[in-house]
Amino acid sequence: MDERQETKQPERIGWPNSLAEELARPFVRFLAIESASGFLLLAATIVALALMNSQYAQDFEYFLHLPVGLTIGNWSVRETLVHVINDGLMTLFFFVVGLEIKRELVMGELRDPRKAALPIAAALGGMVVPALIYLSLQYGQPGESGWGIPMATDIAFVVGFLNLLGRRVPHSLKIMMLSLAIVDDIGAVLVIAFFYSKGVHWDYLGAAGIGFAMVLLLNRIGVRRVPVYVLVGAGIWYLFFKSGVHPTVAGVLLGLLTPASAWIGDKVLLEVLDDFAHWLRHGATREDHADMTRIGRVLFGVRECVSPLERLETVLQPWVAFGIMPVFALANAGVALHIQRVMDPVALAVVLGLVLGKPVGIVLFSWLAVKLGIARLPQRLTWPLVIGGGCLGGIGFTMSLFIANLGLDKDLLDAGKTGILTGSCLSALIGCIWLLSVGNGHRINAGAADAR
Repeated sequence: MDERQETKQPERIGWPNSLAEELARPFVRFLAIESASGFLLLAATIVALALMNSQYAQDFEYFLHLPVGLTIGNWSVRETLVHVINDGLMTLFFFVVGLEIKRELVMGELRDPRKAALPIAAALGGMVVPALIYLSLQYGQPGESGWGIPMATDIAFVVGFLNLLGRRVPHSLKIMMLSLAIVDDIGAVLVIAFFYSKGVHWDYLGAAGIGFAMVLLLNRIGVRRVPVYVLVGAGIWYLFFKSGVHPTVAGVLLGLLTPASAWIGDKVLLEVLDDFAHWLRHGATREDHADMTRIGRVLFGVRECVSPLERLETVLQPWVAFGIMPVFALANAGVALHIQRVMDPVALAVVLGLVLGKPVGIVLFSWLAVKLGIARLPQRLTWPLVIGGGCLGGIGFTMSLFIANLGLDKDLLDAGKTGILTGSCLSALIGCIWLLSVGNGHRINAGAADAR
């Protein structure tokens, strides 16, 4: 009996999941956080709008533009509070974006070229067509520089609405929209880097390049202390800030440089744990230095058996989703609501780019990719569902507001924000109604398939 218990014990102790569960776990967790974050973003937006349309509007504006600075000796950085949020806190948001991009490229849908072809084509269409619609209406006008505003898709809101629809939409549509949003983020970062960075100072940018080389060297020689990378990353952020390239780009690049593989393999970890278990069974004491070293090895092994990418994403994503993004919405989404402002040429260009350009671009480029044999529709994903996903893709909140702050002057910014809020609301409404109408058929068919 004892022998049977001993032979079964390793099975009871063992915790590894199947490969499918391991691959799906980050995706499921990401969807859960993004879904909840979408509702918090909505609440922050409502608060910002309420404040900007109340008797406290001037006080709120004054608070957002309070000077904030850091001084060390003769060196100082001084900006307004809203700039600290947009240039500082949002760098952490873009760092997590870089981690998400790296994860998708290494172990997600974008790793397989055949699976990645459809969301890449859809994302390209969802960026090109809205920008062309905006430029066709604003070319040669004061608001021309805002052409990048309707290119963005806000994954937090999209995932939130898809989860609200439940079984009316297939899992494959959620995966496609998530992958599309990742490619969309790559496009937005490139647009910010190349088109919304002004007066580039190459000396600072060259020094930042040395900082990136230092990060690679630290990774290579096995430095695992997070404060070291925070210090180097802060230096790179400052050099980007002084270079003229928007400092949030540095956050994305640092995310992409984060190692996606664990430092300690499963075999080594098991050996360390076996040694530790043997020590515990044979009279462990915490007075001997060698014993404390053994405890340190266990702590190091447990920590480093998870890749830095997954560890950082797990720690930072909730802070970004539930802290930084709502704070950004609170600081940037507020605008005095006037009916006539919706008819402003800039607002109309943004609305048409989001409401019309996004679904047309997503569906058209997806259809061309399938027609040319570059991609194929996943199982249970139909063209009506792709159209609904394309409509939801017109929710371009966080990144659209960010680009609007970079691309529009103060006198046009309120019109741009009005267009973003109006276009995003219309896209959400149209997308949900469309998917509710076509999704009922999917739910019936899926139920019949499950019954078989």
